[in-house]
Amino acid sequence: MAEFTVFADLGSLENLSKLLGVFDENLNIIARETGVLAYVDGTGIRLSGDEQQVVLAETVISKLASIIKAGEPLDKSRIIYCIELAKEGNAEGIEKVMSGVIAITHKGKQIKCKTVGQKKYVDAIKKNTVVFGVGPAGTGKTYLAVAMAVSAFKNKEVEKIILTRPAVEAGEKLGFLPGDLQTKVDPYLRPLYDALQEMLGLDSYIKLMERGVIEIAPLAYMRGRTLSNAFIILDEAQNTTKEQMKMFLTRMGDGSKMVVTGDLTQIDLPDGKKSGLKHATDILKNIDGIESIFLTAKDVVRHALVMEIIKAYTKYEERLELSNGKTKSEKVYEQRKKN
Repeated sequence: MAEFTVFADLGSLENLSKLLGVFDENLNIIARETGVLAYVDGTGIRLSGDEQQVVLAETVISKLASIIKAGEPLDKSRIIYCIELAKEGNAEGIEKVMSGVIAITHKGKQIKCKTVGQKKYVDAIKKNTVVFGVGPAGTGKTYLAVAMAVSAFKNKEVEKIILTRPAVEAGEKLGFLPGDLQTKVDPYLRPLYDALQEMLGLDSYIKLMERGVIEIAPLAYMRGRTLSNAFIILDEAQNTTKEQMKMFLTRMGDGSKMVVTGDLTQIDLPDGKKSGLKHATDILKNIDGIESIFLTAKDVVRHALVMEIIKAYTKYEERLELSNGKTKSEKVYEQRKKN
């Protein structure tokens, strides 16, 4: 096999230092994942190995350099994601992802998509009236939806932001929890509070809550209402029944937009009931103005290990299903019957 060598110039020692990482950790990841030899040469990196692998590594370094020059942070998960995109022949996707600011937090931080899947999700929200964002934990489903809601409110596209979740995660009913309504639902709605406070700042958030411009409530309190001129987010929708999902979707009034998020691998419904999220994405997929975006482990933007954990669990569950021909929901139902 012929040896092939190229030189990737980063332009400056500062850019080179950012790409290399602590103790050359980033460079070692690139070399390992692409199968090349890589070493520092001046303000650049010299790559040696099989021609196809070297071209792949050079492409990755070029895209990572663009990320650095754009002032974006570089971490292990983003490097691995860029390598995977390059292997799929979609290296240009990483630059498309970086273009466009979704929202700006009260501290001036720009919120941007970090994966191709997230970009498709955000674009779908812009184009459609109802969007289902389905995927594992850490893919930014809720956070990006809240960012889009705040952006729509600031641009005067909507008059209210309404966020809701079904309160069934711990298998408890609200009536059995201590305290008033706000105290009862707080633990379930905390992720929504956190995202809103980051976007708006605590003072603005409190003022908008007091004025009723922002409303956060359990799903049960949506019944009988018509929600007009609002950006409405239903979070943890995998824990809705078919009836609850239909009730929620039919609350929409004029000038409103809905985003429904959930993770179909974390269904906590009792008695083996079918998830309203799964049912809705199946029966509504051919309706104009409604779009479902399915995020994967590749779109996880938390610690790099989260991506690997999700992949491991997914493979394990697939092996179990193949071994006995039963779906995950069927096995959960049988186990609950035994208990």
